[in-house]
Amino acid sequence: MDRRTRMHVAQEPEQGDVEALRDRLARTTEEIRHLRARDRSRPAVAMAQGMLMERYRLRDADEAFVLLRHTSQRFNVKMRSLVDAVLTTACPDSMRELWFPGRVRQHPPLLPALDLDGDAPAHRSGVLRVVLSQVLAITGTDMGNVQLADPAARGLRLEHHTGHSDDFVDYFAFVGEKGTACGEAAAALALRTVRDVAVDPVFTDGARRTILQAGSRSVHSVPLIGADGACVGMVSAHLSGPSGELAANQSALLTRIGHEAGRWLAWYEETLVRDALEFLHALGRRPDLLPPRGA
Repeated sequence: MDRRTRMHVAQEPEQGDVEALRDRLARTTEEIRHLRARDRSRPAVAMAQGMLMERYRLRDADEAFVLLRHTSQRFNVKMRSLVDAVLTTACPDSMRELWFPGRVRQHPPLLPALDLDGDAPAHRSGVLRVVLSQVLAITGTDMGNVQLADPAARGLRLEHHTGHSDDFVDYFAFVGEKGTACGEAAAALALRTVRDVAVDPVFTDGARRTILQAGSRSVHSVPLIGADGACVGMVSAHLSGPSGELAANQSALLTRIGHEAGRWLAWYEETLVRDALEFLHALGRRPDLLPPRGA
């Protein structure tokens, strides 16, 4: 073995070093995604902080954030969901003891199409995972996502996904009312099937390119519709090849799931999220009872 060959062999990384580098790259990529998500939600959080400071005469933005964080943790409601509720719910009379006087708490609606009964988990993430799993099983794919309506921003925010690339997740973290199949399905309040992403005119160039690069060639978007007829979310199933129209029984079952899940999500907002708002209101009126800022 000559000197040049010995130097080349000596410089080759060990297998363990390569795996360590891959793990580090994966962790770094995940951290970047979390930072981007936090940056996207920062303006809404700042608006909620300002609103709470003025309403309850809190000392500063940090105290308002403690109020939000403590309420979020106490009721297991995601911070962004709580912030959205603070921004979009009619303000309470700050002198009243209750934010929603006379409110009657309702039992959760049944979810028979999801094989969940009245004792279904109250955690929204758990229900959404079951919804996505069922939709993917019906459409015969393992790639899809759930979005929730963002009334303040007038669009859909990605909540849960499986099988998607990081670029897909970053690009579709939030979508507006136009330029995607899910946006069109939300506006029409009806199941939307894209047989071939490459040629369907619904997509913007950027959306089309990102979907194709992620390995998706067709998509079925199922709106989640509340009892009042409003779209409260969306489930999309992505397939690797072009697709035909769904069979009538598939479409009927997906539509049924969309209505059941939509009614449940609306109940969650009207009941559990409002429970959290009621607690926030009571604690906001007594900021001396807030936990220490570093807790």
